[in-house]
Amino acid sequence: MKTLYLPALGAVLASMTWTPAAAEKAIWGFQTEQLEYRFNEGEDTIVWDFDALAGTDELRIVWRSEGEVGESSGDFEGLENQLRLQMPISTFFDSVVGIQASTPDGGPDRYNAVFGVKGLAPQWFEIDADLYVSDHPFFRFEAEYEALLTNTLILTPNVEMNLPLADDVAADQGAWGPTFEIGARVSYDLIDRAVSPYVGINYERSFGGTTDMLRAAGEDKDAFSIVVGTRIMF
Repeated sequence: MKTLYLPALGAVLASMTWTPAAAEKAIWGFQTEQLEYRFNEGEDTIVWDFDALAGTDELRIVWRSEGEVGESSGDFEGLENQLRLQMPISTFFDSVVGIQASTPDGGPDRYNAVFGVKGLAPQWFEIDADLYVSDHPFFRFEAEYEALLTNTLILTPNVEMNLPLADDVAADQGAWGPTFEIGARVSYDLIDRAVSPYVGINYERSFGGTTDMLRAAGEDKDAFSIVVGTRIMF
């Protein structure tokens, strides 16, 4: 039996051999869309939003992390990690499937399956549209656009909408009560596109049942921030 297994094992190992052609197909990268300090009316916060990816043009695995930490308290007001698989479905769009864990300090832990699309819409808008499925489902839509003011100075407006599809009282989320986050940042490409410091503004506002729950919990329905940070990409 060994004489049958050894040739088969050799064929498998040969197929797994790392070649220059395979190396050319492999890709990896790290991109921080937001790494910033927010000056708020209450406690200032440190915010991040980054993707780390590895794979090929046909299949990528992505670790996405977003969080917000109180500058003085050190509490994670928001903490979200995702593990996502991305596969192309057209020239400009990828399909997304994955899992998400939201584990903020003092808030409920939530775990979701993620299904969505990511890519470039007409006029070069970067789009993320994801459905999060669990006992507390919600839909998230993000759009961002880069406008060149000069070759190195870039204006980046963005909008994000979170839409709860069911009540989540512990998280102060009311069904069909969306929360919008709108911002604009002006960055300077200090080292090509690898390091780009920026300044900007950010505004959040909740509506509907989410506003009612926030008021009942003694929290504000909106928040305005001046932000200072940097983008990192390699």
